Amino acid sequence: MKRFPAAVNRFLVATLLLFAALPAAFAQMLPYRDASLPVEERLDDLMGRMTLEEKAGQLRVTLGWEYHERVGEDVKLTELFRKEVLEEGVGMVWAAFRADPWTQKSLESGLDPVLAARAANLMQRAVVEGTRLGIPLFLAEEAPHGHMAIGATVFPTGIGLAAGFSPALMERVGRVIGEEVRASGGHVSYGPVLDLARDPRWSRVEETLGEDPYLAGTLGAALVRGLGGGDLSRPGSTVATLKHFIAYGATEGGHNGSQTLVGPRVLREDFLPPFRRAIEAGALSVMTAYNSLDGVPNTANGELLTDVLRGEWGFNGFVVSDLYAVDGLRGDHRVAAGLREAAALALEAGVDADLGARGYATLPEAVRAGAVDAALLDRAVRRILRLKFEMGLFENPYVEEARAAGVGGAPARAVALDAARASVTLLENNGILPLRPGLRIALIGPNADNVYNQLGDYTAPQPDGAVTTLLAALRCRVPAGIEYVKGCAIRDTLSANIAEAVAAARRSDVVIVAVGGSSARDFRTSYADTGAAETSAPSDMDAGEGFDRATLCLLGRQQELLEALKQTGKPLIVIYIEGRPMEKNWAAANADALLTAWYPGEEGGTALADVLFGDYNPAGRLPISVPRDPGQLPVYYNKRLPATRDYMDLSGQPLYPFGYGLSYTTFTYSNLHAEPLPNGNIRVSFDITNTGPRDGDEVPQLYLRDEVASTVRPALQLIRFDRIHIRSGQTHHISFDLQPEDFSLIDRNLQRVVEPGRFLLLAGPSSATLPLRLPLTL
Repeated sequence: MKRFPAAVNRFLVATLLLFAALPAAFAQMLPYRDASLPVEERLDDLMGRMTLEEKAGQLRVTLGWEYHERVGEDVKLTELFRKEVLEEGVGMVWAAFRADPWTQKSLESGLDPVLAARAANLMQRAVVEGTRLGIPLFLAEEAPHGHMAIGATVFPTGIGLAAGFSPALMERVGRVIGEEVRASGGHVSYGPVLDLARDPRWSRVEETLGEDPYLAGTLGAALVRGLGGGDLSRPGSTVATLKHFIAYGATEGGHNGSQTLVGPRVLREDFLPPFRRAIEAGALSVMTAYNSLDGVPNTANGELLTDVLRGEWGFNGFVVSDLYAVDGLRGDHRVAAGLREAAALALEAGVDADLGARGYATLPEAVRAGAVDAALLDRAVRRILRLKFEMGLFENPYVEEARAAGVGGAPARAVALDAARASVTLLENNGILPLRPGLRIALIGPNADNVYNQLGDYTAPQPDGAVTTLLAALRCRVPAGIEYVKGCAIRDTLSANIAEAVAAARRSDVVIVAVGGSSARDFRTSYADTGAAETSAPSDMDAGEGFDRATLCLLGRQQELLEALKQTGKPLIVIYIEGRPMEKNWAAANADALLTAWYPGEEGGTALADVLFGDYNPAGRLPISVPRDPGQLPVYYNKRLPATRDYMDLSGQPLYPFGYGLSYTTFTYSNLHAEPLPNGNIRVSFDITNTGPRDGDEVPQLYLRDEVASTVRPALQLIRFDRIHIRSGQTHHISFDLQPEDFSLIDRNLQRVVEPGRFLLLAGPSSATLPLRLPLTL
């Protein structure tokens, strides 16, 4: 073997290293990898290099929890990841860090934030270094009321957040969610849910921001701003995905995913505005809904997804289907004969990404066969890749594990406590609240000490001590003065111990009973099965996705428990922890105090204890009307005229109206005034005085009535609100600037116009209590 001089050897080694480095260096010189170039120029270059399969892969969103396995205190990628992502070229992964019974990811098999960040880096490195073009993944995560992952902060569900009537608080919640999603390696956050909840029988009411378009739009926009407001260069900024487009919360009969019976004018006046406001606030993704409108499935509705969303509103993000909604065009709605036809319908309508990924896997074949225009494929791919460029993923696809270690903690928990306190709504109080010190308390009920019944759907498993229940909070406050008996379950009728609960009540000075519902899944419940036909003891779950109800009454033996406790003669405080507004007629008539906390999240117990003992003055307001009976439905406050009439056998009015909630103090309203401003707006102002003994928050609400219009108008419409703190004896001056659009309507030509004429402004603490009224002529 011939030997070369050392200098020659060094030269040969250097030459070999140079040639070895050429592919990487060449790749870095490619225009699409040059961060100094404009995004559109980089996008053009990358698109020109992609095959049909690579393009279609960017539109496919697959199930990410199947892509990793926990190995002790480490994580590894699975063979399925190699097959679907590396070989098939999938470009977006959904719910990689989701943990719940459906995904079969528990505290033992799921990933904490640090392991999630490690898994994200493993996936990104495999794609960036192991695929031809090295296009980084988008990781999309469920985040309707907190990142649905182990170790993340759990806030109240949407309906509870809405009860706070506080955009500022919503923005704080959004910042925490965005930071936690990004720290674990996620980029796309699914939420907020902007469906208007018009039927409480529907299983997903808890996810919504209530029944009113202005409230939902205002709070949804605030959450989007907290999530980054569309500025993807900001740390903690996510691609906020608005759910579900459109009119999903008003389906026929309250059935999840059924058809929705609304006309085009109502659609434009009520259901579309919340989405538009959130898009204007920076939302960059919209998810289609499972339902249909006038015979057209939303996932194939080009008039809405293209003409309205993009043509009228200028939306420049991407549209993603709900899970298997593209497949559903074939199997559920039967408007397509096969997957390829379903994919073509969705893509043509404007659906850019297929969550579930089975339909869009057929697109390369469809393009080659001439069944799908290649330009439509390119259009969708550009929309998604553009956001990957804007987020800087091509330059830095990785996250720091050390940053993930800081997820949650005291600052995030403080926001969760503020949100829970703000959501607690006092409905009745004969003076028993706030509780005085030294009382012996009997704490009863299935929701007094059940962690998961407090959290709602779309919630990850929780380690011991992460969630403070009402029992835990009360024991911290009065350790020697609490006696707890469960009494009964939510649905199970066989395991009650009502006699023990009554005995504990008789030994007490006051009884607190926590009843209601549950969205807590276990391994017997799924998103398709309601559990109605179970032969063994049923789970507590009576709400959450897929669990539509025909009745709104308490299930199991809860009503029996309430009536037995009432018979003791002890003062009775009833707390509903619930995901939908349940029927409360008996409690309203018999309880000494009645509250709802919705699903208040991980700090819900502390928040309730603070309210019960007066450390926090409740100011939650109902974001949805509470019906007296399902026979009234729908019973939302802003129905179109004529005014709701009573039935022969029942009032036509709800038991508790939209915007309602009590306080431990009192407020008076005065001096409603309106004045024109030079810019064409109108400034409306009035005074609120705290006339009671305690400092507290008040939620002033301003409504509008159009006295004469070319189309039928609502009897009332909320147009402004605020949440303000007023000290006892002090007066706060409120002012709202109204714009011409606040007086607008959709005319007979389906155009938004402002019609001159007579209006009535109404101000007060709820939709049913409006002491201030002022006529106004435009």
